[in-house]
Formats: sequence, structure tokens, C-alpha cells
Amino acid sequence: MKVRPRFTPVLLALLAAVLVPGASSVVSAQQPPIELIRVEQLNALLRKGAPAQIVDVRSRQEYLTRHIKGALSIPLDTIELRAGEISRQGLVVLY
Repeated sequence: MKVRPRFTPVLLALLAAVLVPGASSVVSAQQPPIELIRVEQLNALLRKGAPAQIVDVRSRQEYLTRHIKGALSIPLDTIELRAGEISRQGLVVLY
């Protein structure tokens, strides 16, 4: 799978405040690290065979119009309700 830069200039590894209600900017030992990565970095990881779960947080309509092949659609306004669908291990990329 190759991610094209036109989807977004930067892929987000989601904001902690969205996933964890009341979270501050400090990441606790129980939360995975949050990092911003560029499209080129994700493509390099995928070329190396790194397993990754890619989550499209745009609206369902935007997802249906165009999305990264294999991406899971979880609109941002439902992310807390559907957080259980997101892997707690490995690379998770949200855009």
C-alpha cells in the first residue's frame, strides 16, 4: 500500500485529548507515545513491511469519496465511542 501526499500533508497519530477524555498534554506511562509523521515516513515504514492500522477520521462521506486503501473509517466525532476498534499495539496512524 502506498499513501499519496495529496490525502493530507501530515498524517496524525491522533491527539491524546481526543482518545482519552480529560487528557492533558502530558502523556502518561500507560498511553502510547503520540507523534506526527509525514507521508514519506509512513510509506517507508509500509515498504519495510511494518504492520500499521490506518484510521481515517474524516466524515463518512469524505471517506466514501476517497480514502487510503485498507483504512478504517472512524469519524472524529465518534472516536471516543469507537475507540475499542483501534489497536492498542503497533503503529496506528490517524489522518
